[in-house]
Amino acid sequence: MTTVTILADNEVKGSRPKGLRAEWGFSAAIDDLLFDAGQTGVAYDNADTLGVSPFETIVLSHGHYDHTKGLPPFLDDAEELYCHPATFESKYHDEEPIGMPYDRSWIEAQVSVTTHTDPVEVAPGIHALGEIPREYPDSRTGEHVQDGERIEDPVWDDQSLAIEVESGVSLVLGCCHAGLRNTIEYAEGVFDAPVQTVIGGTHFRSDDQSEIDPVVEWLDGRVERIAPTHCTGHVARRALEDAFDEAYLRVGAGSRIEL
Repeated sequence: MTTVTILADNEVKGSRPKGLRAEWGFSAAIDDLLFDAGQTGVAYDNADTLGVSPFETIVLSHGHYDHTKGLPPFLDDAEELYCHPATFESKYHDEEPIGMPYDRSWIEAQVSVTTHTDPVEVAPGIHALGEIPREYPDSRTGEHVQDGERIEDPVWDDQSLAIEVESGVSLVLGCCHAGLRNTIEYAEGVFDAPVQTVIGGTHFRSDDQSEIDPVVEWLDGRVERIAPTHCTGHVARRALEDAFDEAYLRVGAGSRIEL
């Protein structure tokens, strides 16, 4: 059985153990693998409090600051880091940088870096999906630089983790800029198996019910459990909870989910 422990999220779930903190960002431990690092040192401190560190393998979901800026203290024990090559590119929201504040050479001086666009097994039964094909709408954010010009960023570096479980796979998402439906369909195609549980940031932030309802209807009956975090808006959370009922998991920093 695989355990997902949420290390950084917008809120803390529960009052124990004492000392857990929240922040805008995301990080999770999947057994002894680290997925994302949050924005500050919250994920590192929470991992210590929860007794789930250190980590030899790190996977980054994409190159935004709220998933990568908390990386440095984890590098002391890490041996391998996996990410999409575009994780290192400059990213902006208006004039504000929103990308990872560390360049590739600095990271590579401390840990072996493997960049990939195809799925890769990063630990036994755990796979980083790589670049997600996009048939359905995605969640583009900010701008990146292409041919010397800043243009809309599709966040091609967005990837999720797929964990092999009995009779299927489960997903842990960072921000899911690639879109929930695209990510789920791609995982099902790669593994020729259904997605059972979805945990993590969905970037499902719209307040427009006409945008939310088709996605929720598509998910309902297709996925067994859902545990949204981080970049999931209040309207989407309510719609998902109504649709999934007891299969909707309320989680936050400190939550442990068994797969």
